Amino acid sequence: MNAHAPSQRSILVIEDDPHSAALLKFCLVRAGFDVRLAADGEQALYEFDQPQLPELIIMDIMLPYHSGYELLAELRRRPDWVRVPVIMLTGRSEEDDVVQCLDLGANDFLTKPFRPAELMARIHKLLVPASNVAP
Repeated sequence: MNAHAPSQRSILVIEDDPHSAALLKFCLVRAGFDVRLAADGEQALYEFDQPQLPELIIMDIMLPYHSGYELLAELRRRPDWVRVPVIMLTGRSEEDDVVQCLDLGANDFLTKPFRPAELMARIHKLLVPASNVAP
């Protein structure tokens, strides 16, 4: 197996709030995903150095040590990680926040509190191969 290929149904959640992280993990595990958690920017950078890529990343903006903006910029500088879809999930909802995240390479943006069904729909949309999408 290629060490840089996305792992089977794995999602990296970068979230410092323990309640949000627990809810995300519960929803994702229930949907059949393997969940890796990073509680701050330092743990996220450690995850970025791992050879096994997640299938998708869900990331907060406001994190200890490194912001979601910094992490997203770092992630998109790494050739192996550039194609991993990222959903920013945050309490920040100003237009500038959304625009900055999209400009840095986020694939989607959701505000907290989130609705689990909407999050799952967005995840599945990002994970469906383009060849399986009806014209």
